[in-house]
Amino acid sequence: MRVVLASASPRRHELLGMIGIAHEVDPADIDESVRAGESDTDYALRLATEKGLSVAARHPDALVIAADTIVVVDGRIFGKPVDWADACRMLRVLSGRTHVVHTAVAVVRDAGRRVESEVESTRVTFRELDDSEVAAYVATGEPMDKAGAYGIQGYGATIVERVEGDYFTVMGLALRQLVSLLERVGVPYRFHALEAGPA
Repeated sequence: MRVVLASASPRRHELLGMIGIAHEVDPADIDESVRAGESDTDYALRLATEKGLSVAARHPDALVIAADTIVVVDGRIFGKPVDWADACRMLRVLSGRTHVVHTAVAVVRDAGRRVESEVESTRVTFRELDDSEVAAYVATGEPMDKAGAYGIQGYGATIVERVEGDYFTVMGLALRQLVSLLERVGVPYRFHALEAGPA
Protein backbone atom coordinates (compact mmCIF):
# COMPACT_ATOMS: atom_id res chain seq x y z
CA MET A 1 0.00 0.00 0.00
CA ARG A 2 1.30 3.45 -0.90
CA VAL A 3 1.78 5.71 2.08
CA VAL A 4 1.88 9.49 1.76
CA LEU A 5 3.03 11.78 4.54
CA ALA A 6 1.07 15.04 4.37
CA SER A 7 3.86 17.06 5.95
CA ALA A 8 7.11 18.74 5.01
CA SER A 9 8.51 18.11 8.50
CA PRO A 10 11.92 16.40 8.37
CA ARG A 11 11.25 15.03 11.86
CA ARG A 12 8.05 13.24 10.83
CA HIS A 13 9.76 11.92 7.70
CA GLU A 14 12.62 10.63 9.86
CA LEU A 15 10.29 9.01 12.41
CA LEU A 16 8.32 7.10 9.76
CA GLY A 17 11.59 5.89 8.26
CA MET A 18 12.85 4.91 11.70
CA ILE A 19 9.97 2.45 12.14
CA GLY A 20 10.26 1.11 8.60
CA ILE A 21 7.29 2.78 6.93
CA ALA A 22 8.27 3.58 3.36
CA HIS A 23 6.44 6.69 2.21
CA GLU A 24 6.20 9.60 -0.17
CA VAL A 25 5.99 13.21 1.00
CA ASP A 26 3.31 15.60 -0.23
CA PRO A 27 2.73 18.51 2.18
CA ALA A 28 -0.73 19.93 2.65
CA ASP A 29 -1.45 23.64 2.19
CA ILE A 30 -4.43 24.71 4.29
CA ASP A 31 -5.60 27.73 6.25
CA GLU A 32 -4.25 27.31 9.79
CA SER A 33 -6.20 30.12 11.43
CA VAL A 34 -7.77 29.38 14.81
CA ARG A 35 -11.56 29.54 14.76
CA ALA A 36 -13.53 31.51 17.32
CA GLY A 37 -14.25 29.42 20.41
CA GLU A 38 -12.07 26.53 19.23
CA SER A 39 -10.14 24.72 21.98
CA ASP A 40 -6.45 24.01 21.54
CA THR A 41 -6.98 20.25 21.14
CA ASP A 42 -9.89 20.72 18.73
CA TYR A 43 -7.71 23.09 16.71
CA ALA A 44 -4.84 20.61 16.42
CA LEU A 45 -7.22 17.77 15.58
CA ARG A 46 -9.02 19.80 12.90
CA LEU A 47 -5.76 20.83 11.23
CA ALA A 48 -4.39 17.27 11.15
CA THR A 49 -7.66 15.98 9.69
CA GLU A 50 -7.95 18.75 7.11
CA LYS A 51 -4.34 18.19 6.03
CA GLY A 52 -4.98 14.47 5.64
CA LEU A 53 -8.18 14.95 3.63
CA SER A 54 -6.57 17.58 1.42
CA VAL A 55 -3.70 15.29 0.46
CA ALA A 56 -5.96 12.22 0.18
CA ALA A 57 -7.91 14.04 -2.53
CA ARG A 58 -4.70 14.10 -4.58
CA HIS A 59 -3.80 10.49 -3.76
CA PRO A 60 -7.09 8.53 -3.61
CA ASP A 61 -5.29 5.17 -3.77
CA ALA A 62 -2.92 5.90 -0.88
CA LEU A 63 -2.94 5.77 2.88
CA VAL A 64 -2.31 9.32 4.09
CA ILE A 65 -0.70 10.21 7.42
CA ALA A 66 -1.08 13.79 8.63
CA ALA A 67 -0.19 15.55 11.86
CA ASP A 68 -0.22 18.90 13.56
CA THR A 69 1.73 19.99 16.63
CA ILE A 70 1.06 23.01 18.83
CA VAL A 71 2.50 24.33 22.07
CA VAL A 72 0.11 25.77 24.67
CA VAL A 73 0.96 27.92 27.69
CA ASP A 74 -1.44 30.09 29.69
CA GLY A 75 -4.16 29.19 27.20
CA ARG A 76 -2.15 30.66 24.32
CA ILE A 77 -1.35 28.58 21.25
CA PHE A 78 2.20 28.81 19.96
CA GLY A 79 2.68 27.58 16.43
CA LYS A 80 5.79 28.19 14.32
CA PRO A 81 7.42 31.59 14.84
CA VAL A 82 6.97 34.09 12.02
CA ASP A 83 10.42 35.62 12.47
CA TRP A 84 13.47 35.87 14.73
CA ALA A 85 11.79 38.28 17.17
CA ASP A 86 8.73 36.03 17.46
CA ALA A 87 10.92 33.02 18.23
CA CYS A 88 12.69 34.97 20.98
CA ARG A 89 9.34 36.07 22.40
CA MET A 90 8.05 32.48 22.58
CA LEU A 91 11.21 31.19 24.24
CA ARG A 92 11.15 33.95 26.86
CA VAL A 93 7.56 33.01 27.73
CA LEU A 94 8.46 29.31 27.99
CA SER A 95 11.66 29.89 30.00
CA GLY A 96 11.57 28.21 33.42
CA ARG A 97 8.00 27.05 32.95
CA THR A 98 5.93 24.00 32.05
CA HIS A 99 3.88 23.97 28.86
CA VAL A 100 1.81 21.39 27.01
CA VAL A 101 2.56 20.00 23.57
CA HIS A 102 -0.43 18.65 21.65
CA THR A 103 0.21 16.52 18.59
CA ALA A 104 -2.81 15.44 16.57
CA VAL A 105 -2.43 12.60 14.07
CA ALA A 106 -4.92 11.70 11.35
CA VAL A 107 -4.84 8.61 9.15
CA VAL A 108 -6.93 8.76 5.98
CA ARG A 109 -7.77 5.82 3.76
CA ASP A 110 -9.95 5.22 0.67
CA ALA A 111 -9.91 8.84 -0.54
CA GLY A 112 -11.27 10.12 2.77
CA ARG A 113 -14.00 7.57 3.31
CA ARG A 114 -12.13 6.19 6.32
CA VAL A 115 -10.58 8.66 8.74
CA GLU A 116 -9.26 8.10 12.24
CA SER A 117 -7.66 10.82 14.34
CA GLU A 118 -6.51 11.46 17.87
CA VAL A 119 -4.61 13.97 20.00
CA GLU A 120 -1.70 13.07 22.29
CA SER A 121 -0.56 15.57 24.95
CA THR A 122 2.78 15.84 26.75
CA ARG A 123 4.03 18.26 29.41
CA VAL A 124 7.44 19.83 28.88
CA THR A 125 9.39 21.96 31.37
CA PHE A 126 12.16 24.35 30.32
CA ARG A 127 15.05 25.42 32.48
CA GLU A 128 15.53 29.15 33.04
CA LEU A 129 17.00 30.89 30.01
CA ASP A 130 18.67 34.29 29.97
CA ASP A 131 18.44 36.64 27.00
CA SER A 132 21.86 35.67 25.64
CA GLU A 133 20.92 31.97 25.64
CA VAL A 134 17.64 32.73 23.87
CA ALA A 135 19.44 34.79 21.22
CA ALA A 136 22.15 32.14 20.74
CA TYR A 137 19.59 29.36 20.32
CA VAL A 138 17.50 31.33 17.83
CA ALA A 139 20.70 32.14 15.91
CA THR A 140 21.16 28.41 15.22
CA GLY A 141 18.05 28.60 13.02
CA GLU A 142 16.58 25.51 14.65
CA PRO A 143 13.51 27.22 16.18
CA MET A 144 12.20 28.75 12.97
CA ASP A 145 10.15 25.83 11.61
CA LYS A 146 8.97 24.37 14.91
CA ALA A 147 5.92 24.89 17.10
CA GLY A 148 6.89 26.81 20.22
CA ALA A 149 10.22 27.78 18.61
CA TYR A 150 12.19 24.74 19.76
CA GLY A 151 13.09 21.23 18.72
CA ILE A 152 13.58 18.66 21.45
CA GLN A 153 15.72 16.41 19.27
CA GLY A 154 18.34 19.06 18.44
CA TYR A 155 20.00 21.93 20.28
CA GLY A 156 16.68 22.36 22.07
CA ALA A 157 17.42 19.22 24.09
CA THR A 158 19.76 21.36 26.19
CA ILE A 159 16.98 23.70 27.35
CA VAL A 160 14.44 21.03 28.29
CA GLU A 161 14.49 20.11 31.96
CA ARG A 162 11.73 17.49 32.06
CA VAL A 163 9.30 15.64 29.78
CA GLU A 164 6.13 14.10 31.21
CA GLY A 165 4.56 11.92 28.55
CA ASP A 166 5.42 10.70 25.08
CA TYR A 167 8.74 12.08 23.78
CA PHE A 168 7.75 11.51 20.16
CA THR A 169 4.67 13.68 20.65
CA VAL A 170 7.06 16.58 21.22
CA MET A 171 8.95 15.65 18.06
CA GLY A 172 5.69 15.87 16.13
CA LEU A 173 4.46 12.31 15.59
CA ALA A 174 3.42 10.06 18.47
CA LEU A 175 4.36 6.62 17.14
CA ARG A 176 2.30 4.53 19.55
CA GLN A 177 -0.70 6.66 18.67
CA LEU A 178 0.01 6.26 14.94
CA VAL A 179 0.12 2.46 15.20
CA SER A 180 -3.25 2.47 16.98
CA LEU A 181 -4.81 4.66 14.26
CA LEU A 182 -3.43 2.43 11.51
CA GLU A 183 -5.06 -0.55 13.19
CA ARG A 184 -8.38 1.31 13.32
CA VAL A 185 -8.41 1.94 9.56
CA GLY A 186 -7.61 -1.72 8.87
CA VAL A 187 -3.91 -1.35 8.10
CA PRO A 188 -2.02 -3.15 10.88
CA TYR A 189 1.59 -2.19 11.47
CA ARG A 190 3.77 -5.32 11.63
CA PHE A 191 7.34 -4.05 11.94
CA HIS A 192 8.80 -2.90 8.61
CA ALA A 193 5.61 -3.47 6.62
CA LEU A 194 2.09 -2.15 6.34
CA GLU A 195 -0.53 -4.75 5.54
CA ALA A 196 -3.98 -3.82 4.31
CA GLY A 197 -6.63 -5.73 6.19
CA PRO A 198 -10.22 -6.41 5.12
CA ALA A 199 -11.86 -3.39 3.51
